[in-house]
Amino acid sequence: MTDTRKVLDKAGMGITDGLPLETSGADLESLRRDIQRLMDMEAIRQLKHAYFRCVDTANLEEMATLFHDDVLVHFKGGNYEWKLTGKQEYLDSIGSAFNKQAVGQHNGHHPEIQMLSDTEATGIWYLTDNMWVLNHNFFTTGSALYWDRYEKVDGRWLIRETRYERIYEINRMMEEELPLSSHYLGVHGADASA
Repeated sequence: MTDTRKVLDKAGMGITDGLPLETSGADLESLRRDIQRLMDMEAIRQLKHAYFRCVDTANLEEMATLFHDDVLVHFKGGNYEWKLTGKQEYLDSIGSAFNKQAVGQHNGHHPEIQMLSDTEATGIWYLTDNMWVLNHNFFTTGSALYWDRYEKVDGRWLIRETRYERIYEINRMMEEELPLSSHYLGVHGADASA
């Protein structure tokens, strides 16, 4: 654990205020733009929720549709740091981590979405997660703050940058095998390397 930590406020995350959440005018075109902005915010929420679902199910095919080709990834935990560039590098990392010997549960909630323009947005998400690595008898739990940048390309919102830093993280060895009565990745995950 390090004593040097980033301040996890909007300034420290590079998040600026977006367009104001207020009506922009009384005419029909202004109303249409305001409704579109709300629909874009909902599309971004659905994008991020799909991301968490695809992580825990190792659905790499669908996950590939959620990212910009040049996505930047930077995740900082208690004893790890991932810095990746490009969709394929990230998908390969997720595919190797979420395998037949893994059980993951990641929940993203409390979104703070800032619309910067018709095609750019940012979001802050609170993560709570549990991760079991069965072949190493290892368990991690904790929470983190994600901060993302989104870009609308050809009418679809994509994750352009994604970062997180842990609020807290607990790692421990498991003393006994988990009595799993259901294990989705045990059936659908990739084979684990030793």
